[in-house]
Amino acid sequence: MKKLLTCCFVLAFASVLFAQTQTLSEPNPETVGADSAMMSLREVSVDKFEREGSWNVHMSPDNGVVAARLFKGAPAMKEPLPEDEGKEDLDTQVLGVRVDFFRRGVNSFNIMAGRPMPVEGTVKTVSMWVCGRNQSHDMYLLIQDYFGRNYEVYMGNLGFSGWKKLTAVIMPSPDGEHGIVQSSAYYGDKPGFKILGFRVDCNPMQAKGSYYLYLDDLRAVTDLYDLENRDEDDMLDNW
Repeated sequence: MKKLLTCCFVLAFASVLFAQTQTLSEPNPETVGADSAMMSLREVSVDKFEREGSWNVHMSPDNGVVAARLFKGAPAMKEPLPEDEGKEDLDTQVLGVRVDFFRRGVNSFNIMAGRPMPVEGTVKTVSMWVCGRNQSHDMYLLIQDYFGRNYEVYMGNLGFSGWKKLTAVIMPSPDGEHGIVQSSAYYGDKPGFKILGFRVDCNPMQAKGSYYLYLDDLRAVTDLYDLENRDEDDMLDNW
């Protein structure tokens, strides 16, 4: 009996430890909506923040002033994609955002792409390197799904110093109609969604003085199985 209780205790402890390990690690795209063995996951670059004027910042003029510009720099821990190896000299800048608050309060500011950025396939995660200034503000990813509906997905809290990779998990639609829908058999054949930008909700107690934020290397992990395995002689339903 004692041996049986000991074995049960060991198994329970191991399961709890495994669950904690999974929770603390980065989201695994292979487990996000994994209802089929037919997946072709690829990590693709969405934007490297290298083009001047391609991002705009907005904030209520009653709460403060916000500005953005490019700076030389990059996170040291960032690993290039296989197709970008040897092209590091083309990826040398980051987007800097400065906010000057007028007063403490419930504030937010938006970092919006000049135009929506489409991501093909069934997107599992969206990640970006963020340099925070240890202020407890919250960042959200703003997207537009297959049907043109706008959603926000939580990326993380900015209460850290230096560079950190934030990842948003894109939960699959339960029925193809509700939630974030990325494809439909009734309306065309190109799955995916569009990234609109980001919103930062500021901690009211820390929204004072000047706040600096830096962004780099926006990527997505997407399932391209349907696109890569389409027959060459199959027509496109886009007419």
